[in-house]
Amino acid sequence: MTRETYSLLENYMLSCMDDSAHDREHVYRVLYHALEIAETLDDVDYDILIAACLLHDIGRKEQFENPALCHAAVGSKKAFAFLTAHGFDKEYAEQVRRCILTHRFRENNQPQSLEAQILFDADKLDVTGAMGMARTLIYKGIVSEPLYSLLPDGTVSDGAGDDAPSFFQEYKYKLEHIYDRFYTEKGASLAEERRQAAVCFYNNLYREAASAYQDGQDMLAGLLTDS
Repeated sequence: MTRETYSLLENYMLSCMDDSAHDREHVYRVLYHALEIAETLDDVDYDILIAACLLHDIGRKEQFENPALCHAAVGSKKAFAFLTAHGFDKEYAEQVRRCILTHRFRENNQPQSLEAQILFDADKLDVTGAMGMARTLIYKGIVSEPLYSLLPDGTVSDGAGDDAPSFFQEYKYKLEHIYDRFYTEKGASLAEERRQAAVCFYNNLYREAASAYQDGQDMLAGLLTDS
């Protein structure tokens, strides 16, 4: 890929980013993760991979404005339209489109090409470890969702089985289980290196929140009287 082509794609990406949890730095990390993974594999088409990484989240703004939309589907269409409008071969644009379309985890829409699988793993890698926890907290703040929910007895839920969205619910529903969903050996290895950081953060945060409620409720009960 020429520097001119890279700049064209990068500038388009920058014009589309409007989300601090899925910002341009996330895109760059995904690209760099993808290059690290690709280095361990043969026959990677770097022109497709780099373009797909740069453009994979350009549909985020539309999904944020309308949660019924899928940013992967929107972004794949935008990428194809942009590439073909700027003279790229339609088959190349289609390959990039497919990578973007399948980078979001869906059982019925899994990545097929090597480049699509690398993008998938690189994107998921940025949801693992300490970085994944930090990004999730930022996103929960953006959409005004709480750290945790309370159980009927007033204690802090650990997130398991919760219907109401929260940081703990997101951890139990998604973040805790993401480590066995990688396609590449390198991606899985890098994710595993990060796992303990996420586990420790969640456990510490839950323990601190739960103990505050437990100890505080007991002390408050001892101070309140009926008259």
